[in-house]
Amino acid sequence: MTEKDSFEKVSRSEKLLYGPRKLLLCGFEAGAQKNLNALLGTVGLADVPRVWVDTQQGAMTLASLLELPDGSGAEAASALPRAVIVAGITEAQLISLMTACKKSGMQPALWAVLTPVSEKWSVQRLLAELAREREALQRGKRS
Repeated sequence: MTEKDSFEKVSRSEKLLYGPRKLLLCGFEAGAQKNLNALLGTVGLADVPRVWVDTQQGAMTLASLLELPDGSGAEAASALPRAVIVAGITEAQLISLMTACKKSGMQPALWAVLTPVSEKWSVQRLLAELAREREALQRGKRS
């Protein structure tokens, strides 16, 4: 595998995604955290542990953040870009979650799936890469 992960399409399979069953959530203020918690219940993911990543944790690796206990950072403000980083759930659960978030009218988020390469990255590096990818996709759609 190269240093830079490549985009892979996710199917509605029961294949488990890489890593421990956990969500890393960036850029969600307290009210949005409550809304996302409720939404997780509607798609059968209420039991998935969550880490709410705050601004001061931007230099931490994804692997280090995944070691934090469930509920870490809840209620804390975060100036990070809004992002959902998933690990250890099925591809079908990811698609259900993405669909529910879109239908809910939630502020758009960057989405990522943990990989053996990205787990070594800082959350800031991953967010910057995701933002670049989103911009490139939007430029491609405008062309």
